[in-house]
Amino acid sequence: MRDTPRPQGTVGGNRPGPPQLRPGRALAHTTGASGSGSPHRSDSRPPQTPRGGRPSDLIGRPGTTPPVPGRPASFLLLLGLPALLFALITWQVVVDGPLLRLDARVSRALVHPDRISGLLADLGSVPVAVPVLVVALGYSAWRARRSGTDRWWLPATAAAVLMALVPALVVPLKVLTDRPGTPAVPPATGYYPSGHTATAAIAYGCATLLLLTWLRTARARRALVLLCVAVNAGVGFGLVRRGYHWPLDVVASWCLGAVLLTAFVLCVRLGVSRSSRRTSAGTPSSHSGPS
Repeated sequence: MRDTPRPQGTVGGNRPGPPQLRPGRALAHTTGASGSGSPHRSDSRPPQTPRGGRPSDLIGRPGTTPPVPGRPASFLLLLGLPALLFALITWQVVVDGPLLRLDARVSRALVHPDRISGLLADLGSVPVAVPVLVVALGYSAWRARRSGTDRWWLPATAAAVLMALVPALVVPLKVLTDRPGTPAVPPATGYYPSGHTATAAIAYGCATLLLLTWLRTARARRALVLLCVAVNAGVGFGLVRRGYHWPLDVVASWCLGAVLLTAFVLCVRLGVSRSSRRTSAGTPSSHSGPS
């Protein structure tokens, strides 16, 4: 089979100088189809928004919420390990297992009611934690609607629904386990899991995830996450120090909160991703010819 013959001007031409660009795809990509001179574009569409100029997603990474690729393995880890630990603790509470004896020893070593522990425990109460979440919900929804975000109402609505689910999950568990309180409180049952801890985890956790989207610097996002962790740790310490709850009551509610917050992020990302795909499919392409 013969090779396609080359044009004579490119083989034996005596004209000195560098080779000349031929019109075609390469020239179109270099200068733009409309001759605008913008590199790397085959049409007159504007370049993509820089990564640093886009708002961060719900977990603080720069860029938009979906369709930015996620990390399924990390999400499964955040769902699986806390759920497994929560199931283990609940089983030990129900059967009065050996883990409860260790729990009692830790409680005796930590209980020392004082004013500071009472103030920390109160941070997990509904009158304190829920208004913080409401402010974050309103601000996040306002910013999302103002920026023209598709389904701007979805993250705030999902957070509100999740907060409403806390008593619907915690109260039946209290009745099922019927765990008595510590010696520092009047004799009663229904202390497992800790409602204050679960309320703080969801209220402050959802508020943090919603506000992360609108923080522009990594330092501000880290500071907000550290503040959320510190507040939740303070609530748990205050409840145990005051004697309002056993340590395992608090740890179990942290596990439950981790599962619910991970599910919240997954649901919001899935909803926004579907909306983005529908929007992309319904938008006609502006590139009408070969480049």
